[in-house]
Amino acid sequence: MPNRAKRSGASPPSAPDAPATAKLFMHGRSQAVRLPKAFRFEGSEVRVSRQGDKVILEPLKRKPFDAEAFWAKLDALGARDFPDLTDDDLRRDLDDKPSFD
Repeated sequence: MPNRAKRSGASPPSAPDAPATAKLFMHGRSQAVRLPKAFRFEGSEVRVSRQGDKVILEPLKRKPFDAEAFWAKLDALGARDFPDLTDDDLRRDLDDKPSFD
């Protein structure tokens, strides 16, 4: 019996920048593209845009959350001008709300 390689349905590129064929399929009510291995992206999201009749996929690189920058921006907006609330203030606010019993 001949040795048959598993076919993914997508043709591998012959050179790193050569185009390849990818399969289209439906995933629920959305159309999806199964990319060949050579075209895989890092991460879990890509930016999608259209240029004429072409659809462009670009890696989306999210920066990690920078707490120091967040607090610096908040301080620049005058966030320290807000009064400190205590548990008593919060309870009083909740006591003023109507009951839906």
